[in-house]
Order: sequence, then structure tokens, then C-alpha cells
Amino acid sequence: MPATAPRFEIEFIRFFERDVRLRMPFRFGVVTLTEAPQAFVHVGVRLPGGGVGEGMSAELLAPKWFDKNPALSNEDNFDQLRRALALARGLYLDGTARSAFGHFAAHHRAQVERGAAGGLNPLVASYGPALVDKAVLDALGRVLGRPFHELVAGNLVGVAAPEVEPLCPDLAGFDLDAFLATLTPARSLAARHTVGLVDPIVAADQPAGSRVGDGLPETLEEVVATYGQRWFKLKVGGDVEADVARLVRIAGVLGRISGEWHCTLDGNEQYDSVEGVLRLWRRIAAEPRLAALRERVVFIEQPVKRQAALAEDVHALAALKPVIIDESDDSLDAFVRARARGYGGVSSKTCKGLYKSLLNRARCETWNAQAPGRYLMSGEDLTIQPGLALQQDLALVGLLGITHVERNGHHYVNGMADLPASEQQAFLAAHPDLYEHSHGAVRLRITDGQIEMASLAAPPGFASGAWPEPGTLRPMATP
Repeated sequence: MPATAPRFEIEFIRFFERDVRLRMPFRFGVVTLTEAPQAFVHVGVRLPGGGVGEGMSAELLAPKWFDKNPALSNEDNFDQLRRALALARGLYLDGTARSAFGHFAAHHRAQVERGAAGGLNPLVASYGPALVDKAVLDALGRVLGRPFHELVAGNLVGVAAPEVEPLCPDLAGFDLDAFLATLTPARSLAARHTVGLVDPIVAADQPAGSRVGDGLPETLEEVVATYGQRWFKLKVGGDVEADVARLVRIAGVLGRISGEWHCTLDGNEQYDSVEGVLRLWRRIAAEPRLAALRERVVFIEQPVKRQAALAEDVHALAALKPVIIDESDDSLDAFVRARARGYGGVSSKTCKGLYKSLLNRARCETWNAQAPGRYLMSGEDLTIQPGLALQQDLALVGLLGITHVERNGHHYVNGMADLPASEQQAFLAAHPDLYEHSHGAVRLRITDGQIEMASLAAPPGFASGAWPEPGTLRPMATP
């Protein structure tokens, strides 16, 4: 571990929640989401010299993504994630001084094992440390007076061989300090708009009286006109003919964009096998109205159910378009196993863990040295909300060198409209490039398809010059 990576104890970990209501239903995979709680984690750290810092993180308690068992209700899924948080708290509060990464590394295996003993799959179990680690980095940055990108680039987080190699033996000998030192914060990112499976494409798709009518865009056509986006994430649902028919309608709108545009296809595990996805791609290739869209597909995301995704070889599909894992990225070696099956990429999501993203980015660096451009990382969303969750995810994606990121929270939720005006103004004042006040609330600003985010590199801590108002958060009841 670098001598400059401080060791510290974690003094407290507290959990809170706040409800989120969607302005439009969002269907991804097997669920149509209309509301969900957002989790908040508040931690305190103490350095040996007496320095004390507090930090926070936030993430939606999203149903039917971490565990898609249809027998579980949304409330069951919420409780699974709360249990993962409680497990992490029990492990991290052990009174031992470690580096930030050292806390993660020391407890990773126990978190997964205890989660499994309690019926939590590894993706669910990892949610707890993912939020705690973000809050810990926020606290560390604040006590040191250093922003997120400096903590990582200077390896003040302590990502070092003695802790990394037992968890990721494939990275043995890799110069982590040199790699991290190359990471620089992005000033802007292209916003990739999600087209959900029940989203209206044009106004004719909305029956009379069904519009939200809040002045914000509702159809894909309106999104393009309002935000000027040039990147799109298109959900497909596992029925080849229905998917092709919907893509034809989407292509009719995107084809009117002046200049370059690009898209990705997200299967959300809706196909049973690779052969099913190949049938979809063959139908796309045979449909003249999809010629332009086909050429602009950058990658295909997790099309096969996780139970089969890493058991099947995808080289035949990957020869047509790169294929990445998302839901199958449930362990620190998932990307390694996926690579052997022909996958060329992996997603970054703060709900899966920021250290997993950094380690997978290091793998891309290593593997691309032998096969330039073959391996990639993408930035994906899970209806991330403005404030801490949005800012921490953007800061991580920007530091990883990813140039476009799926953003959907601003479309399905009415910005900060349900939050106190004082909290909205605090975030707007701290990050005037990232937010704007429009249609009665503070919300994410997207101009010509771009998100400006230089302000995220300024404040000490993890990318936020403002915090949620404590009075708006309720204590979380962990099962």
C-alpha cells in the first residue's frame, strides 16, 4: 500500500430513506417501476491523528434488477437490499484502522458469504458495501480536503497489491499506482437516453388523456427535440418480432436526427440463449428500415439471462457487435470469466461497487495492450436520482474515461420537485453547470446532448458541494 494512503477507523454507519415517485412508468426487464425508496448512507471516520470526517452516499432501492425472482414482491426486493446494508455495517464497524480500499477488501468475501447464507445473491450482497464505500470516500475526502479524483489518482484510497491480488489474482504484477495516476476527471459527458419498453415513441402512442402534461418531454420524439441527444439505449424484450417492430418505429425518429448518432441495445436478460439474440440480430440485418440503426449500434448489453449468460459462448454474436455483461457482473472475477466466453465489455454502476469499476477498468487497460480497442467499459443507469447518487456516479464514470453514459432518472422522475426548495437551491448553487431550474424545479441540465460536470471535481469529498436536508430523511428499518 502506498505510504500516503491513510488508515482510519469507521466510527458509525447510519441508514436513511426517502421516497421517489416516477412521473412516467419505466419498464426494464420484468418490472414496470412507478415508485421506489432511495437509500442514504451516512458514515463517520476517524484518522489516527484525530482528524474526523463525515460522508454520505445515495442509491435507489431498485426492485427486480438485483434479484429477478418473480416470486419476490417489490417490497421483498427492497428488504433484500436493506439486509445487504445491515450486513455491511456489521462488518465495517470492527474498530480496525485500514485504508479506504482496505475496508472493502477485508470484508468482501465475508459479505458475499453471509449474504448467501441469508438467501442474498452476490449482486444483492454487494449493494451494501457499494453504498458504504462511497460514503467512506466522501468522508475521507472531506477530512483530507481532497476531491474524489485526487483521492483515486494519488491512490489515497489504498488500492494496492497486497489487498488486490488475493481478490483479483489476474491483476498480479499490474502497476496500480501508475494506472490510477493516468485517470483524470471529465468536464462533460454525452447523455445516452434510455427508451424503455413502454415508452411512447411519438405523440400518437399516447391515448387521449394519458399525457403527464408537466411541460417536460414524454415521447422519444420530444426528448430528441428538447435535449438534443445523440446517444440512445434501446431496450429489447425477448420477443424477436415485437422487438424488431418497435426498433423500426424508433429508427423512424432517430433517422431524422441531423448529424451523427449512436445507440446500444439492452436485453435486460430477456433472451434465454445466445441463439435467440442471434435470431434478433439476423432479423435486424434483414430489415432495410433498420440499416442505419444497425450500423450505429455500439454494443449489446446483457441480452441473455444471468443463469445462462456465462455458461454459453458468445463469440459468434460478438463477431457481429461487442457484447457486454451487466447483471452477470456479480463478482470480482465475473469480467474475467465473461472474457473467456467472448464478451468484450462490462458496465460500471455505482450500485455494484466503485472498486469493482476501477479494477475492471484496470483489466481493460491490461487486455487492450494485447488487443487494442477490444475491451470496453460502459456507464449504465438504474434510475439514478439528482443529488448525491447522480453526482457520485458521474464522477466515477468521468474518471474511468467513459465518454457517454446512460442517464434516465431525469426523464422518469421530475427532477428535485419533491424536495425542499432550500435543498434544491443548495445543489444548484454548488453545481450550476450540472443543474438548472426549469418547469418549477431544479433538475439535470442536458444541452446539445451533453452533461457539463466540471464542478464535480471541485469540492472535497465525493463530488458534492451540498447534502440532503436531514429532516427530509427517515431512518431506515433494516430487517
